[in-house]
Amino acid sequence: MQRPMVFFIVLMLGACASAPFTQRAPDLFRDNWFRPTDEPIDAAAVFALSAPMHSYLKTGIARQLHTEKPQLGLIKALQSGGKLNIEYDAAFTRNAAEAFEAGAGNCLSLVILTASLADEMGLDVQFQEVLGERVMSRNGDLVFYNGHVNIALREKLAEQGVKSTDTAATVIDFLPDRYRRGQPVRNVSQSTVTAMYMNNRAAESLASGQVDNAYWWARTAIGLEPRYTATYNTLGLIYRRHGHIDQATFVLEHALAVEPANTVAMANVIPVLRALGRDSEAGRWANRLRQLQPYPPFHFFDQGRDAMAKRDFMRASQLFAKEIERAAYYHEFHYWLALAYVGLHDPERAREHFRIARDNATTRADAARYQTAMDAQSRTFASRRVGEHSAQERSR
Repeated sequence: MQRPMVFFIVLMLGACASAPFTQRAPDLFRDNWFRPTDEPIDAAAVFALSAPMHSYLKTGIARQLHTEKPQLGLIKALQSGGKLNIEYDAAFTRNAAEAFEAGAGNCLSLVILTASLADEMGLDVQFQEVLGERVMSRNGDLVFYNGHVNIALREKLAEQGVKSTDTAATVIDFLPDRYRRGQPVRNVSQSTVTAMYMNNRAAESLASGQVDNAYWWARTAIGLEPRYTATYNTLGLIYRRHGHIDQATFVLEHALAVEPANTVAMANVIPVLRALGRDSEAGRWANRLRQLQPYPPFHFFDQGRDAMAKRDFMRASQLFAKEIERAAYYHEFHYWLALAYVGLHDPERAREHFRIARDNATTRADAARYQTAMDAQSRTFASRRVGEHSAQERSR
């Protein structure tokens, strides 16, 4: 079976900080190829507080912040069941005001919201990249590598003769501990986090077919923080989707000049080089990529989908289980493993993996879909048990 080309993009539910950037970027932009954006792109708006946010701090949790430490008061407000009751939802990346209004957001949105409130409260804010293997997700022909950031808050005690870096920090993280247990962190700046937000918006626009908007988000991100190299990869894909293969290659080769072991840019430059007839260069990058990444993302998952189409449910379950070994909590892998168990007439294991898929879903829509599947399987299982019981009664 011939598969459509899959392209890779770095999407920051958190972060992917780059090495120190010392070279000047070449002329990467072609503004005249794209229509003006139909949505505002403003770096200042990312962390800006809305009037309801100001009101919330002055009246909503003012007493709580007065009676408790500011960090603790803010944490309690943000937690499920708190006054804000913020929910995790990775449908798209929101700025601070949007996340506050919706009461939901992905990790980056919720970090931005927390930072905005904390800064207004007078707390010292430090963004932290959580290092480790990125979690994968996919949307159509785009595979996303999802990084992660959290936030450390301290009281500003410098006026009392104490350095703020010497005071105890409170770390707020919006992912379960299993995703970051034992992983080191490193600090990133607010300008880098703003560039991450813009790169997310560029990637999301690209995935939804809004290529012109995607270009302006990526362009602004690079202008704001050229050291955040993930956006070069996004820009290269934007040019490719827009039909400018030469410029896409130029941008992706720049990304690889900065980070020669960047497997995401590597995977994307190979097909554009081949499209230009530069097969020997594409082959060299393909060999290098195989050395660094013997099995690409979703390799076993796609093979499992093929096995499902052939109704080979046993092989499909084995392949989905292999993919889960590489990404233990990716919801779609568990959903398809559950479907394989449905095909194998193993309702108990099917329900278990529907449950895991539901519990690890990153959007409300996916969680509802997995719950529906689990409920349907439970009804089928209950109906089968009733039928078996009736058959036993008749045989007596």
